[in-house]
Amino acid sequence: MNNASFAALFPLGAHLCREPMPAMSEMKRDLELLKRHGFNLVKLQEHWMIDEPEEGRCNFSRYEELIAHAATLDLGVYLGLTCEQAPHWLYEKHPGCRMVRHDGSVVSYEAQTTLPSDGKPGPCYDHPGALADQLRFIRRLVEALGRFENVVVWNTWQEIGYWAEGLVGGHVCYCPNTLSAYRAWLQERHGDLDALNRAWKSRYRRWEDIVPERGARPLVCAQEMTWRFFMDQVQVAGVLRRRAEAIRAADPRKRPIFAHKGGPAFASGQDWVYARCQDFLGTSCYPAWGCGHGWDDGHRRPFVREHALLTELWDGVIHRFDHIRSANPGKGRAGAPVWAAEFQGGPVSTGFHLGRVPSADDIRRWMLAAASAGVTAISFWVARAEIMAGEPNGFGLLNSAGESTSRLEEAGRVGRALHAHADLLAQPTFQPARVGLLVNEENHRLCSLLNQGGEHLAYSLRGWHRLLWETNFPLDLVDLDHDADHLRDYAVLVLPFPLCLSEAKAGVLTGWVDAGGCLVSEAAPGRIDENGFCNRGELSPVLAALFGVRQAGFAMVREPDGGARWSPAERTWGEYLEALTLEGTGPLTGHRLRANVYLETFECGAEAEPVLKAGDAVAGVRRAVGQGQAWLLGTYVGHQGTAYRDPVHVVAVKAIVNAGGVAPEHEGRLICRRRVGKTKEIRFYVNPFERALCETVSVAGFDRVSGLLGETVERGGDAVRLTVEGLDVRALVLER
Repeated sequence: MNNASFAALFPLGAHLCREPMPAMSEMKRDLELLKRHGFNLVKLQEHWMIDEPEEGRCNFSRYEELIAHAATLDLGVYLGLTCEQAPHWLYEKHPGCRMVRHDGSVVSYEAQTTLPSDGKPGPCYDHPGALADQLRFIRRLVEALGRFENVVVWNTWQEIGYWAEGLVGGHVCYCPNTLSAYRAWLQERHGDLDALNRAWKSRYRRWEDIVPERGARPLVCAQEMTWRFFMDQVQVAGVLRRRAEAIRAADPRKRPIFAHKGGPAFASGQDWVYARCQDFLGTSCYPAWGCGHGWDDGHRRPFVREHALLTELWDGVIHRFDHIRSANPGKGRAGAPVWAAEFQGGPVSTGFHLGRVPSADDIRRWMLAAASAGVTAISFWVARAEIMAGEPNGFGLLNSAGESTSRLEEAGRVGRALHAHADLLAQPTFQPARVGLLVNEENHRLCSLLNQGGEHLAYSLRGWHRLLWETNFPLDLVDLDHDADHLRDYAVLVLPFPLCLSEAKAGVLTGWVDAGGCLVSEAAPGRIDENGFCNRGELSPVLAALFGVRQAGFAMVREPDGGARWSPAERTWGEYLEALTLEGTGPLTGHRLRANVYLETFECGAEAEPVLKAGDAVAGVRRAVGQGQAWLLGTYVGHQGTAYRDPVHVVAVKAIVNAGGVAPEHEGRLICRRRVGKTKEIRFYVNPFERALCETVSVAGFDRVSGLLGETVERGGDAVRLTVEGLDVRALVLER
């Protein structure tokens, strides 16, 4: 199998093993079993510590033998690097390459195995010597293994990040090399020290005086916001880019290069940056590792089946891949691949805690849900159950003896159905979305340092995602730093929990509204600027003018029925307003929305039309601007997507999006997503309810309709009568 032929397939694979030295005969048997069940890809994970235990003496023979055997089976190979698990000689040769914690102490930890966390945090590759040795090793690896045609893709970083706070007890890296790179970046960004001092309201006399804030509890200040941004989106991005450049230089066939996250950085622009460091970005996906957020309705132990299965489908799979798909370069058919780089194949097993063993039904639901969110490749973690004691007998599609299971057989069956439509499903063919959820990195940086802020920001965005998903509005995540050229593609943009916003970005949104867009903002947009300073009047001046309002009041609101999911304990009397529901007026007459977290009320200018009232006070407005409209909702509507849910709130959100000129994809209770080609499309229908749903769906304009998995389809004229079992997914193939 060469790279060209592999590009015509829906890649379905499995990671052969985490540990580097299992029996070769065992691994070959597993390859053969995967092939018999319809898999066309196997992932091999290299380990620098194992592969170059002595400087300059590399041994890639085990990979070469496995890759050659895979070629005889017509299996493609997905090759992943583990450069964080560095050999000991690197630390001896370059003592200054050890990372440094925020308190100045040096990280002495060296990973001896892939557990925990694939060698993280590893050396600091801002050290020029360590960087040079890493890149030399990568080039040598690619030169040795790149001669095999069936190596089809390279992965430069397994679950990107250092994870240092959990693994070595402190944020990194504060070494001299990284601090020097930080100051050079600041100088390039600001131009001169006076400009930085004006932005930060500081008085540094030399660039060398600038140091990150190192308190035990980080401050919400420009210094810490900028430092965290540098480490997450400049320093890590630099490591990713240099690895990709080394592979490109050494690979004669110029095969695709990607990296993957352990999970998306929700509400952050981080993944947009990482996606542009190589060809595309993927993510891990373990739907049964958790059961939602502690603030959600239904988040009570013991968990009930219905809550868990819906949370796995929506939050564990669809929300995750919508984010990664949106973060990748390009849009629509011009977009990048979307890889489920690690996909749960067996029970989550950590220490002495064994998770639920996924059923064949689980595997089918998860795979179809992933395809509905735009996924173009699935690689299961792992083929045979793990032997490492930290994750004992976990995750495998096969059992520990290498025997087949019903979940492996179902993965193969669904995979073969996806292969049959690789022309559509292996390509970036997610239907064009006209609704976008805005991501603003400045806001994420501030909220992540603000007490409770980061949790509220991600929760609001997540709730909006569910509200739009279940009301059948296809959506993208839209980053203001990277997607500005694509704003015209959207009719409605939603701005969740927008505490921090620069005036420059507020101006971009104002121009988009004036050109015909519909902006829907939650409360207090631009309350704080991009450097962590409060705006006078408690609103962005540009957005206050856009919405035609001044703030009249801003106060915390109690949760319904005395709840305390997110509300801090009172310091004294009078801090909270009683729980209340906002009544719609004007275009929202007859609708209601609950006040969550805070209530903001407004004094309206002549052109601002009230749309929500809290008693006599105005708690939401709409204003016509040029060819568009701007809505300001004086609370955090996204929270009611998953907490204290009420169907009337869902209907109100639908009415707001309708007012922006967007109609739902499907008017029934089934949730519809589409993958669209020139003469064919595949529609995925999710039933989010416990009981089966039977609905009529239009198939007008298509000559043939069939079930993706071979199910019988009842067609009458231009309609199909479709039944989807409770908490399940079905897919229809429509062809002209």
